[in-house]
Amino acid sequence: MEILETLWNEIAFFFGITNFFQILSSGDYSSFLTYDGIVAIISPIVPLLLLLEFIMGMVHKKPQTKVYQTAFLIYIFNRFIGRFIGVAMITICIGIFQKYAPFQTTMTWYWFIYGNIIWEFAHFVYHYLGHKVRLFWCLHATHHAPEEMNLSVAHAHFFLEYPVSDVIRTTICIMLGMHPELLFLVMFINGTYGFFIHAGENIMKDGRMGFLNKIILTPSHHRVHHARNPLYIDTNYCNLLNIWDKVFKTYQDEHKEIDIEYGITRKINSGNFIDVYFGEFIALFKDVIKAPGIKNKLAYIFYPPGWDHNGNHNTAKMIRDKYIGQVQK
Repeated sequence: MEILETLWNEIAFFFGITNFFQILSSGDYSSFLTYDGIVAIISPIVPLLLLLEFIMGMVHKKPQTKVYQTAFLIYIFNRFIGRFIGVAMITICIGIFQKYAPFQTTMTWYWFIYGNIIWEFAHFVYHYLGHKVRLFWCLHATHHAPEEMNLSVAHAHFFLEYPVSDVIRTTICIMLGMHPELLFLVMFINGTYGFFIHAGENIMKDGRMGFLNKIILTPSHHRVHHARNPLYIDTNYCNLLNIWDKVFKTYQDEHKEIDIEYGITRKINSGNFIDVYFGEFIALFKDVIKAPGIKNKLAYIFYPPGWDHNGNHNTAKMIRDKYIGQVQK
């Protein structure tokens, strides 16, 4: 019975229905009108969409089973490891940095807009570093390894990526005056939307979302971000508001005539858990070992992926610039 209870708890956690059932069992339905109640209602939506997406894939005979299988193994592994490293990085950062903020926001509509813009900037900073610093790319590459796009990809992360990203994003937000209460609200909204933008073609054929494609970041934009095509590589770092991609010129629309090729540029067995989860660390370790001198060894760790101590660089920027240069000729 204990095993069945544990299994049920894990299923309830995955689908985000624990708090929903707690409110139902309490009989106090007015709680659904509170912030916690709204969260309890919204949280199950994305996991249920994932289940629907999988069913639609079976119907259309495009189940993407390899992607779901690997993402599921990563989710289970991260849940197991997470039990032993449950450090509240967000809380720690708030405790350390809040006293240095020059001002504090309040829960008003104009500060809510400010909070979303600032959080988007903080997310952009971490996400950009995740692609431009080799060590951070090792943490982030697991998320880019799947060669198809579906909602399960949102669960494919190296277990240390969340603590690292939370430290960077929370520190920036807190230092720029976001009150923790507002930060948690913005994080919930953006986190929920961040799962949705991984929707694949089985559930959303055209991810442009009509006129919204010009206003916010859509699944189409994020499909571009997950592509390894030379034009698409290392673009669209934002999550909901794509203003910072436009400011820093990393914005890229999807072109109908270019079929998206998902995955990373390194040759990889995307159905192999070890290769997906640890492959980039293994590759980095090999490069550091063979590199002459401490300077080159550190360069492999902190320079962009594709940097080479012999000068045979093949970074994402070089790949994209070369492609654009050829097209413009």
